[in-house]
Formats: sequence, C-alpha cells, structure tokens
Amino acid sequence: MLKILHQIFRTGIVTEPLPTGVEEEIQVVGQELEEAIRRCFHRSLTIRAVDAGSCNACELELQAMNNPVYNCERFGIHFTASPRFADMLLVTGPATRNMEIALKRTYNAMPPPKFVVAVGDCGYDGGIFGEGYASLGGIGKVLRVDAYIKGCPPKPADLLRGILRVIR
Repeated sequence: MLKILHQIFRTGIVTEPLPTGVEEEIQVVGQELEEAIRRCFHRSLTIRAVDAGSCNACELELQAMNNPVYNCERFGIHFTASPRFADMLLVTGPATRNMEIALKRTYNAMPPPKFVVAVGDCGYDGGIFGEGYASLGGIGKVLRVDAYIKGCPPKPADLLRGILRVIR
C-alpha cells in the first residue's frame, strides 16, 4: 500500500486541462438538454445505440459522451442494451445489407413514441462507404429518421446538441 501511495505522490497529476471553452459549451448545452429531458421524458432519456456498419469512429465519440469530461448521465441520458426500454435509437454508420433486418427489428421493438437519429456522415448518405453491394447508403433508406448529426465523426458536444434538437 505504501508503495502505491509513494508511486502516486511521485508521479503527480498526469491529466491535461481541458481546452478553453469546452466546459462552458458542455454546461450550456447540458442545461438545455436537462430541461428538455425533464419536460418530455420525466428526467431520463434512454438511448439504444446500434452500429449498422461503421468504422467505429462514431462509437468512440459516443463512448466519450460517457467519460468524466462530458458525463451525459448528469443531464439524464442513459444508454440501454434493450430496445424495449429505449426512447431513442442512435444509428451509426451506413445501413449495410446485413444489418437492415436487425435495424428494423430493433426499431419495431421500441415502445412509442420513439425517435431515430442517424449519426455521422455515413448515417446521412453512406459517407465514404456510399452505396454498393454491401451498403444501402444512409439510414434513411431503411428507417424514417428524425434527425441527422453530421460530422466524421461528430464530437460529443455535437452529439449532445443533435439529441437536444430532436427532443425540442
């Protein structure tokens, strides 16, 4: 135990400070998001995220929404593994032919009212994958999409703003 404490004191703080303006931006978007979620969903918005064939860059940004910097749970956003508990379906990547049926089943398993948000340029129009033998293109070709969050990949603050735009 003393060895660990000695290591901690010897190493010190190794994290870097946030870039200026990031925390203020998150606070502004977060307060609006928290109010909108309280008004529409009674304090909690539950999201089911589905990767429909992406390169995983958007998933990394979705994971960043849960890290201590962004901490989306403080605004009332939770992720779930079951579509039965989800209010919103976040879909990343282009709609691949192999994921078309899974996307439709996930959407049909969600209780109404339900929202669909396509994340990233690939979710919008297929992005660099485009349309081909394995890709149908954007998510809009498979499901009715309520909002698009563009970017390759979109930053966590952009994701929070996109979610806010949908539930307003």
